[in-house]
Amino acid sequence: MNHKTLIIGIGNSGRQDDGLGWAFLDAIESLFLENLDLEYRYQLQVEDAELIARYNSILFVDADMVQHPNGFNFEKLYPKDVNSYTSHELNPETVLHLAKTIYNVNPECYMLSISGITFHLNIGLTEIALLNLDNAIRFFKQDFYNSVTTF
Repeated sequence: MNHKTLIIGIGNSGRQDDGLGWAFLDAIESLFLENLDLEYRYQLQVEDAELIARYNSILFVDADMVQHPNGFNFEKLYPKDVNSYTSHELNPETVLHLAKTIYNVNPECYMLSISGITFHLNIGLTEIALLNLDNAIRFFKQDFYNSVTTF
């Protein structure tokens, strides 16, 4: 296992606020590269189980249509078998379940969901999404980063 933290940004910057996961990675890219590995994904795939199996901790970052109180939601994830492995429906908990089942690992896994409001075909985040992104980055720097880099 790799003692670095893997951060997977999920989204599509061509669909307005759906690009929040990628924008998050862009924003933190220069901060702590020696401790973080970053991956951009349009969607999660079965093959991502092999990738996450190599890490002690993983943070998934994605846009969310739910309007969370601080503009984002952070939660710990646990393996979950949904018995369905179709594209567009593979969630982080299922990827974690696959890593545990296939590779016998159970890394610390978290989800950072950033609230967006518009997901139409267009380039650029809305003003509200940018504010929510700033809040999520502030949380990451102050609360999350120090806890995972001390493994």
